[in-house]
Amino acid sequence: MSENNKEIKVVVWDLDNTLWDGILAEGDKVILKPGIKEVIRVVDARGILQSIASKNNDDDAMQKLKEFELADYFIYPEIHWNAKSVSLAAIQKNINVGMDAIMFVDDQPFEREEVQSAHPEATCIDASQYKTLPDLPRLNPRFITEDSARRRKMYQDDIKRKQEEDTFQGPPEKFLSSLNMKFIISECREEDLKRAEELTVRTNQLNATGKTYDYDELNEFRVSGKYKLLVCELIDRYGSYGKIGLALVEMLDTHWHLRLLLMSCRVLNRGVGTVVMSYIMQECTNAGKKLQADFKHTKRNRQMYITYKLGNFKEISSDPEGNVLFQHDLVNIQPYPPYIDLVLP
Repeated sequence: MSENNKEIKVVVWDLDNTLWDGILAEGDKVILKPGIKEVIRVVDARGILQSIASKNNDDDAMQKLKEFELADYFIYPEIHWNAKSVSLAAIQKNINVGMDAIMFVDDQPFEREEVQSAHPEATCIDASQYKTLPDLPRLNPRFITEDSARRRKMYQDDIKRKQEEDTFQGPPEKFLSSLNMKFIISECREEDLKRAEELTVRTNQLNATGKTYDYDELNEFRVSGKYKLLVCELIDRYGSYGKIGLALVEMLDTHWHLRLLLMSCRVLNRGVGTVVMSYIMQECTNAGKKLQADFKHTKRNRQMYITYKLGNFKEISSDPEGNVLFQHDLVNIQPYPPYIDLVLP
């Protein structure tokens, strides 16, 4: 086990002598490990995604998973004869999480060592310990929200969208228009706070400051009267992406200060990254205030820095620790994308 204490977002399972006893390709009559179904269901209910990295024939393995009524629990399965490290790299790319948020479960020391050699950030665990997974702190998120309980379904909807997008004939804007997207911006309610905390903890790539806030801190902002705490949700004809964005604006006498801006990487290719930013600019303009915004360079949030720059923010100060202060003149505010129906409070 890795000493990393970061929350696990994806558990990747081997199959032979891990999920089941026996070797499928050798004609064994494979039998599920005792209690493995319950472990998989518990992990899924906590909003932790699961996938497969197995050296097997894909059709045979998927058929067996269907017989065991488990196939639907795994997204982006990698079932082939390539190295397990190659499989984990593909799963990481498709789900778009850090390798340090992935746990790999396999019965073979060689396979675990091969993965660990290629991906030292990943956590590798011996399959003999599978019954202990639900008790591991890194697989026990502080809150299980409505969005986290539906996470697998939301990713499966994303897969359907991607499949349709890949076969769509026409410009990308026309496809986005066909999704009938609604972007909902609302003041954070008490019932949104658990998801708001989860967003600050789980979002790394599109988090402007990298800061995390707990439930109590966010609730203080919500009720203070000096802050706007905004929650964003995206819906299209496939269903809801869930609560995918969060913004914290401090309303000072001299100006408004954007203290936190984050967006789930799942909506990165939907062109919605600047919607809440433009909304805040419009509100700031209506209030007759100037707008400043915090940013901190991290290993993963370069895309958010680019978003600020493309949004016409100007850098007015920075320090050696990577902290940046942006300012916007509120003259050139990006319009909302025409393919998005904005729903406001």
